[in-house]
Amino acid sequence: MNKIIRTKIYIVIAFLIFFGTVEMNAQQVIEGIHYFTGQPVQVKINNGMIEDVTTLDKPVSDNPVYIAPGFFDNQVNGFAGVSFAFGESDLTPEGIEKATSELWKKGVTTYLPTLTTNSIDVLTRNFELLSKAVDDKKLRGSIPGFHLEGPYINPEDGFRGAHPKQFVKLPDWNEFLKLYEASGKNILQLTLAPEMEGALDLITKCSQEGIVIALGHHNADMKTVTAAIDRGAKIATHLGNGAANMINRHRNPFWPQLSDDRLNISIICDSFHLLPEEIQVFYKVKGVEKTIITSDVTHYAALEPGEYKTSTGETIELTNDGMLRYPAQNVLYGSASPITKGVGYIMKVTGCTLADAVQMASTNPARLYNLNDRGTLEPGKRADIVLFTLEDFQVNIQETWVKGEKVYKNYK
Repeated sequence: MNKIIRTKIYIVIAFLIFFGTVEMNAQQVIEGIHYFTGQPVQVKINNGMIEDVTTLDKPVSDNPVYIAPGFFDNQVNGFAGVSFAFGESDLTPEGIEKATSELWKKGVTTYLPTLTTNSIDVLTRNFELLSKAVDDKKLRGSIPGFHLEGPYINPEDGFRGAHPKQFVKLPDWNEFLKLYEASGKNILQLTLAPEMEGALDLITKCSQEGIVIALGHHNADMKTVTAAIDRGAKIATHLGNGAANMINRHRNPFWPQLSDDRLNISIICDSFHLLPEEIQVFYKVKGVEKTIITSDVTHYAALEPGEYKTSTGETIELTNDGMLRYPAQNVLYGSASPITKGVGYIMKVTGCTLADAVQMASTNPARLYNLNDRGTLEPGKRADIVLFTLEDFQVNIQETWVKGEKVYKNYK
């Protein structure tokens, strides 16, 4: 073999070794205690996807952490001072990035920015801006779509909650279509009151488009709730909330939603929105398969305790212990606690396992919205992964991975 041929062979070998090393370095490995099995595992990541999950024969470290799919929050009104719902925040692409990165710190790898009752102009503008976030590579697919809560809700005090009454209106398919187009056809969920005129027809049309219909801020009776579910309604939004303080003990919107096995429920487990016994009953009735943990978190979550004014003039109070109140109606004004708190709290009050809590915070919402590329820790899924410790039912995020990239770490 002459010298020139040998040199070319060496160059080819070096080339292959070099690029083989690069490919190997692109593969990442994470180790932790599997949230479901309780066994130490090694998770291999390749090109943003989970390639393999292998059980290890020895402990992963002296201070092991749990490893689980990232949390999926289907109701995020805002975060870290950024509001998706209102006009006063002057929503910007930078604000969306900020809220997303701050949610990553809480282990939330997927979320639905939620726009609540407001003027059609504000909703349209915010949807148009948010629509660009769905394909923003910097956000790595953390925003697959949006949740519109209102404006087609019950206008009565209590059932309306903190939604501004002047913007509550009857369901209007053509108007909704304009919002749907403004969102880039990315509204994944619409929460409405099924008893309002035109609501049942809107439920039918939205369901035909693949939009998840949720029942919320309503006072529907058994017949109406059943009709809504027959037409495609799939979930009750923050069950136990969005209702008047005084209701009929027999004829109220809670019993019909609990009694129909077809309906999923979302519940806010921040220790303020529901009493422990309410969570226990809801969980016993619906079970782990039909329950979703949500946060209903708002942009006030990152602010100091005190009183704040909304753009429509309402006074909102954030208490020292983290409760967000609307004093004028003596109701809550969303939450100041991320879904991370709910994962631990539901374990505390129901006695459910960590596996069950993660299913309700990750797997179930992914399944509800047909996002089959996430929600579980198994090969072929997106590498949306959280590592955390669990101390006294408090989830402490140590690392967050989104589509194979480590976007947050918190080791001491």
